[in-house]
Amino acid sequence: MLQLAKDCRSTVIPSLRYRNAPAAIDWLCRAFGFEKQAVYSNKDGSIAHAQLTFGNGMVMVSSVTDSTPYGKLIRQPEEIGKTETQAPCLIAADCDAVYRQAKAAGAEIVLDIADMDYGGRAFTCRDPEGHLWNVGSYDPWST
Repeated sequence: MLQLAKDCRSTVIPSLRYRNAPAAIDWLCRAFGFEKQAVYSNKDGSIAHAQLTFGNGMVMVSSVTDSTPYGKLIRQPEEIGKTETQAPCLIAADCDAVYRQAKAAGAEIVLDIADMDYGGRAFTCRDPEGHLWNVGSYDPWST
């Protein structure tokens, strides 16, 4: 059985790679309201590792590299027909406000905001490098 890390605030943390990770970090903060908790840059300006928080959640961000064993396992959306096999989901108190903010920041809305059958409102968008993001007001912990 998996043993949880003691006192860890978020035990599942998505990790995303970007070709222009510094620009992606700024966009994620502007579009969704993430906050930079830690950003570690390489000498060439690329991002070795960044931690962005959203409430008690977090995503990790780094620059694309194919020179590591892990890097050889990951592909960017534009390399595979703008498809994804997973997408982070942000739970927001005011989904409509985040929708307006994301649109203003240039998010490509792929599923427009709507009321969901299971509760809350939600939308799906792409960030500037094509990663999908789901944003909704439904709190799965409240059911």
